[in-house]
Amino acid sequence: QVQLVESGGGLVQAGGSLRLFCAASGSISRLNSMAWYRQAYGKQRELVATITSGGTTNYVDSVKGRYTISRDKNTVYLQMNSLKPEDTAVYYCYFRSLAAPLYDYWGQGTQVTVSS
Repeated sequence: QVQLVESGGGLVQAGGSLRLFCAASGSISRLNSMAWYRQAYGKQRELVATITSGGTTNYVDSVKGRYTISRDKNTVYLQMNSLKPEDTAVYYCYFRSLAAPLYDYWGQGTQVTVSS
């Protein structure tokens, strides 16, 4: 039982910045990974960035150098700089346990729109 509450989405001009927030609460496994996915209109959902409970991070190539994922306990952040129109999507927070019992949860999603 994990609840994910997201915030921080909005409208920004190309080259601008946004910061997304996701707070996880409930029965949280200490060994876990949290992530941000995004889904543009008419496209499949893609993994953007991940961070484990130990602090290990990974990014999709298209956002490397522009996005930074971080966390404070069970709150995960996504700092997005130098935004491009192709970054426009619904961004989803994701939680996955890394020790048995294995389970995962999705947030509701927050819209990020980058105007050209």
